[in-house]
Amino acid sequence: SGEVRPTSCPLIPNFPQTLFQSPEEGWQLYTSAQAPDGKCICTAVIPAQSTCSRDGRSRELRQLMEKVQNVSQSMEVLELRTYRDLQYVRGMETLMRSLDARLRAADGSLSAKSFQELKDRMTELLPLGSVLEQYKADTRTVVRLREEVRNLSGGLAAIQEEMGAYGYEDLQQRVVALEARLHACAQKLGCGKLTGVSNPITIRAMGSRFGSWMTDTMAPSADSRVWYMDGYYKGRRVLEFRTLGDFIKGQNFIQHLLPQPWAGTGHVVYNGSLFYNKYQSNVVVKYHFRSRSVLVQRSLPGAGYNNTFPYSWGGFSDMDFMVDESGLWAVYTTNQNAGNIVVSRLDPHTLEVMRSWDTGYPKRSAGEAFMICGVLYVTNSHLAGAKVYFAYFTNTSSYEYTDVPFHNQYSHISMLDYNPRERALYTWNNGHQVLYNVTLFHVISTAGDP
Repeated sequence: SGEVRPTSCPLIPNFPQTLFQSPEEGWQLYTSAQAPDGKCICTAVIPAQSTCSRDGRSRELRQLMEKVQNVSQSMEVLELRTYRDLQYVRGMETLMRSLDARLRAADGSLSAKSFQELKDRMTELLPLGSVLEQYKADTRTVVRLREEVRNLSGGLAAIQEEMGAYGYEDLQQRVVALEARLHACAQKLGCGKLTGVSNPITIRAMGSRFGSWMTDTMAPSADSRVWYMDGYYKGRRVLEFRTLGDFIKGQNFIQHLLPQPWAGTGHVVYNGSLFYNKYQSNVVVKYHFRSRSVLVQRSLPGAGYNNTFPYSWGGFSDMDFMVDESGLWAVYTTNQNAGNIVVSRLDPHTLEVMRSWDTGYPKRSAGEAFMICGVLYVTNSHLAGAKVYFAYFTNTSSYEYTDVPFHNQYSHISMLDYNPRERALYTWNNGHQVLYNVTLFHVISTAGDP
């Protein structure tokens, strides 16, 4: 069980270091968040640089100074989160002690049923003790790290005055160590509600106006292969690039020729297999890359196809497959649902529908859609000015209208998908392959670490 509570600590994506680097600086993507008190918080995560040389000291010194500033800002964010969560847990600890006192005072005078109810509530609250100790440890860590940053800042200021009086390597190692500890803290954050989408990061301009590209949502972090599928109907050629860097350069790739052509752009790679819609049918195909064979295919009951119920941009986008933290999903529409979006959980081994939800949102009015943490997010357009307009929560079978803007840089999105491993949105935008980072309100579990 868990409780959804806002935190201003942005989720830091676990991307390969090359993913968000620019040729000039080698910096990773900036992430922004909006704290509940309205304060705007910005964080930058900087990849470890190679050993500094004695040449170009001014530029290297400026980079180190900027790193310290970014780490300091991140520490402020972490301290705010820890303070608020600690206050919450302390309140729950007080409640637990109150219940314990009530039990001791009332033992023997309560009915068996009342006594059992109190004991059950106590049992539910017991995990809060270990959570409290973790937050206390986090608080001490923040204080210690802030002191390190303060000392490092002073040392760098002295270096700036004397230009080279101290060793760069030692200072750089201290900065890298702080960054590693920040990454460890960020990885404790779990699922949450979408509250922001970053500015776009264009990875490459390749192919036609429509298509899809993706990485495996279940692969280990060392596996950074990229799959590329150009076009939205009757295509069979899938290019597999060894790394993202190879994809950017257009090198080191192999070709897969699918035995059956695809329709739309709603494909997804999940645990070594490609899931796609067979052209001119409502059949889901699972193609295994290593064996180069179809493992299973199955009709999606009642699903429209062949531009019967596409997204607003058309393109045979009747069926859209997605993967989030909880597994494989299909988004489509049936005649029985009067053209409204249906969300179904699929068994990735058999492709059988495990459960379905009728969202009530007309699919032809949707630009694109993606899943995060069991929530379907729908955009109101595929053109410029689009925003995330609608959210459907499968855990409660409820919905709400949202207002999360994102910059549609090239004015025509034909593929939009979330990757839970990297916590980013992949898009195909008018022949450009583009990434977006996301900001979430996080779920803090009461049964373990945050």
